Amino acid sequence: MRYPSPITHHPSRRATRAFTLIELVITVAIIGILASVALPLGELVVKRSKEQELRASLRQIREAIDAYKKAADEGKVEKKADETGYPRTLDALVNGVEDIKNPKKPKIYFMRRLPRDPLYADADRRGAETWGKRSYASPPNAPAEGADIFDVYSLSTGIGLNGVPYKEW
Repeated sequence: MRYPSPITHHPSRRATRAFTLIELVITVAIIGILASVALPLGELVVKRSKEQELRASLRQIREAIDAYKKAADEGKVEKKADETGYPRTLDALVNGVEDIKNPKKPKIYFMRRLPRDPLYADADRRGAETWGKRSYASPPNAPAEGADIFDVYSLSTGIGLNGVPYKEW
């Protein structure tokens, strides 16, 4: 004859085990703490990414403006006596200009496409409309549009992670 083991469970007791209320509260608290730490880090990553894109876009446009000016100084781009040699519009960098030294060549292009300001809020605007433009005649501390485009800057009122306003990059 078999004797029941003293450690066997009574058949009326359930063998299932559930979480207690305190375990659930602690788990939710830990998840909340982790989420509160992750959210600011996620925002920082997005901001850093947009800043990198802004730097790259500014560099690309400024290099194209300098290339246009160099071509004007070399006599490849038509420049009137009272002009500085900088492009009149940002679209001229993409649409191209006639090469007056080599009329067989159709146009000189300085950019494939004009990048948008990644910090500009309105997504419906064209790339050229998202940038602030500074003419050669305007001072650096008070940029203003004019007959040409000497430089571009962001129209964003924000401040970068480095503490410098985006307008001054």
